[in-house]
Amino acid sequence: MQLEVEKAIKNNSEVIITSPTGTGKTIAFLIPLLDFIDDQKDGVQVLIIVPTRELAIQIEQVVRQMGTGYKTNVVYGGRTIKKDNAELLHTPTILIGTPGRMADHVRRGSFDPDDVRALVLDEFDKSLEIGFDIDMKEIITNLYHLEKTILTSATANIDIPRFVRFDNPRALNFHDKSGAQLSLKMILSPEKDKLETLYKSLCHLGEKSGIVFCNFKDSIQRVSDCLKEKNIDHGIFQGGLEQKDRERALIKFRNGTYRLLLATDLAARGIDIPDLDFIIHYHLPNHKHEFIHRNGRTARMKNHGNAYVLKLKDEPNPEYLPSIDEQVLSEDHPPAATGHHTVFVSGGRRDKISKGDIAGLFIKQGGVLNDDLGIIELKEDCAFVGVRSTHISKVVDKINNTRLKKKKVRIYTI
Repeated sequence: MQLEVEKAIKNNSEVIITSPTGTGKTIAFLIPLLDFIDDQKDGVQVLIIVPTRELAIQIEQVVRQMGTGYKTNVVYGGRTIKKDNAELLHTPTILIGTPGRMADHVRRGSFDPDDVRALVLDEFDKSLEIGFDIDMKEIITNLYHLEKTILTSATANIDIPRFVRFDNPRALNFHDKSGAQLSLKMILSPEKDKLETLYKSLCHLGEKSGIVFCNFKDSIQRVSDCLKEKNIDHGIFQGGLEQKDRERALIKFRNGTYRLLLATDLAARGIDIPDLDFIIHYHLPNHKHEFIHRNGRTARMKNHGNAYVLKLKDEPNPEYLPSIDEQVLSEDHPPAATGHHTVFVSGGRRDKISKGDIAGLFIKQGGVLNDDLGIIELKEDCAFVGVRSTHISKVVDKINNTRLKKKKVRIYTI
């Protein structure tokens, strides 16, 4: 896919990439665009518009990991304009953001739209679904010198609005090339209240990683309360949470502190999490494309995955749901705690702190074994460390208020 996309973007001014979630679209469009950047020009040359804050942050991290050397910033709602302005004081080459906040910066004149040569509308179908069409139209009508426009979508055959200004785009569809193997099963609940059946399902699945999808925030809270009573660790990811809490839930899910996430369709795509063993539809979504995107969180990139539909015994199936076999649940024990912890470090890239510095602190001074140190996520002003240790409190006490590089850092478990 990446080879075909690279060739298409280099040889065409308009490209549409349709591909399932988790197949590498971000790298696919970034590689040719990085070659397209003119080192002799200033200003924002590449503008990437995304539907969610999580996806904006994820793409920024990918650019940083590629070691491009180009200044890259991200803007999104939920944080102060003052923070955006401080970062945009020195104009980035690549600017990533959500439509509402990006349109706000266009109006404010935070950057010169005349400098933008390439536009990416990533997960464009999701932006339309949320209702960002007016914001996207405002942004695009201010871009007079575009040479490349790339549109990506996880949904095939979407209608492209006129404001995108496509004339004769090169369309690439990879929906039939993923080679993923999805096993779809039905779990029947004998009672209208499905909580006990969900609990038995999680016992059956054991110590595997997955997402339980619910349609409503209130339902997530009710499921969460039940799982807490059963001592099953989990995270929550839904739009009503503060941005900080959403980010931390994903961090703890990625590093293995949680192996289970309760989520709305906000987690169906556009977030950075590894391939999952399973997903459970606690509620079925209203539309087929939402069902497909949820299932796309497992069985990615030619891997095998499992999706389970949890429903009442006599409840009719929606039209989009195929006839599927029932999963018989075995009497297994509830999944044990992961034994992993997430530790916050109050220093990051801005303090010239690297992942190697943090690893050295935990191993040399904290006494953590190499094999017990997990994923380190480094941010601008902080870091999060996955640690597997039965003595985590002693480790934290030992290294808290330690000087790391030139900064005295606070360290605590979250």
